[in-house]
Amino acid sequence: MAFLGSQLPAPVDQQTASDGSMVFTGGAPAEVVVNLADSSVVVSEYAGVWESPDRFVVKLRRVGMLKWRRLPETPMMNALSALIKGAREMRLARYRPCTVCGAKQPPEALFSDDVCYSCEEPPHTVVH
Repeated sequence: MAFLGSQLPAPVDQQTASDGSMVFTGGAPAEVVVNLADSSVVVSEYAGVWESPDRFVVKLRRVGMLKWRRLPETPMMNALSALIKGAREMRLARYRPCTVCGAKQPPEALFSDDVCYSCEEPPHTVVH
């Protein structure tokens, strides 16, 4: 588990799934999700879709699975590291710049015409 934490982008969130497996999510915004079970580890790229304006559903994109108990330690760590790196690169490649401010954002953070939340929100004015 410490190895996973060192390979994932910070910050790393760790949770226990309903089936007893451990789920590690790395990055802010999330980039890579790793599900560690008794005999396997699944590496996925973080992704999701807006089903409605107020409902975001996570839909992970599986990159690979390892049966970690079957592999010697060093090859398993090398393979896991490569899967995490690949998942992160895939996620970051999907980021696009906001057409207003130019900041790169994950696809789910961009609204119509590729405008980010900060630029889409109407400006707050203060009247004295």
